[in-house]
Amino acid sequence: MSHLSPATSSALAPYGWDDAWADAFAPHDAEGLLPGRVVRVDRGRCDVVTAGGVLHADTAFVTPHDPLRVVCTGDWVAVEPGGNPRYVRAYLPRRTAFVRSTSSKRSEGQILAANVDHAVVAVSLAAELDLARIERFLALAWESGAQPVVVLTKADLVPDAVTRAHLVQDVETSAPGVPVLTVSAVDGDGLDVLTALVSGGTSVLLGQSGAGKSTLANALLGEDVMDVQGVRDVDGKGRHTTTTRNLLALPGGGVLIDTPGLRGVGLWDASAGVGQVFAEIEELAGDCRFHDCAHGSEPGCAVLDAVGTGALPQRRLDSYRKLLRENQYIVAKTDARLRAELRRDWKRKNAIGRAALRAKQQGRPS
Repeated sequence: MSHLSPATSSALAPYGWDDAWADAFAPHDAEGLLPGRVVRVDRGRCDVVTAGGVLHADTAFVTPHDPLRVVCTGDWVAVEPGGNPRYVRAYLPRRTAFVRSTSSKRSEGQILAANVDHAVVAVSLAAELDLARIERFLALAWESGAQPVVVLTKADLVPDAVTRAHLVQDVETSAPGVPVLTVSAVDGDGLDVLTALVSGGTSVLLGQSGAGKSTLANALLGEDVMDVQGVRDVDGKGRHTTTTRNLLALPGGGVLIDTPGLRGVGLWDASAGVGQVFAEIEELAGDCRFHDCAHGSEPGCAVLDAVGTGALPQRRLDSYRKLLRENQYIVAKTDARLRAELRRDWKRKNAIGRAALRAKQQGRPS
């Protein structure tokens, strides 16, 4: 049981502190350490908001070789009460963690934010919708443990209500179980709904550069805190205006983590998230004749039947297959047993293909 003062708990409450966090912090409280939440990380140092204000601390004591266990924005940490430099001594067990694979060729994941309740995926209506990219973001969001929300920004650029409704419907088809909102930071349309949604808990803003994340963050904060730049006229792509992940308290309650625009959104062991995004395909697969149906050319495949009748768009199945393959590949890079299974499966399919080719060449059915 924690013995933290009511004043400490009250000061940290706007940043998401609750009784469960206080209980988890109790062992560190006994050591005389201070509780705080990481609001920014930059090159081995971080800013931590505490009951006494924002402290600057070094993360050297809690920076292991595993990149998924480094201190990140959103973590609740135990900080030394004094010292020069001051150190973070530990972080509390995370409730959720948003992770993607690194852009390098190494088998590593990168943690983007911790202890997030809502993952707000910002998608600009100033450009053609990329449904496959939205599905990719949603897979990572579901896998993190957070509740995804898709926000179609710059809605003022699509004034026709019918056209806007069709765009929302397209996204809803690709995002089962996910709220889809249209918001314009210019005229405030839809901002009240989003404000109410993020007022409880911690939300992280995700999306490509140019999606309007910083503009949206400023609208939610009620002031120009984040720098904003326009998209390039030549290709409609945005410039990086946010270069670090920053956690900010919202005036109406809740906190917001703004992130840099993500050019690459690689999956990292997100099989459950992929299954959630394509819930209708997973449900159809339960009616396939074979339990290990790959939904390729097998007889009695309920998924292919749904594609044939138009009940399931071919684009959805293609996207599902692509994300599954990618996720299987990244997991196999770190799992020797899975690599061996994939190799056996590849050899088996290759042998079947060669046998079919020989039978065809000999003029008899395979």
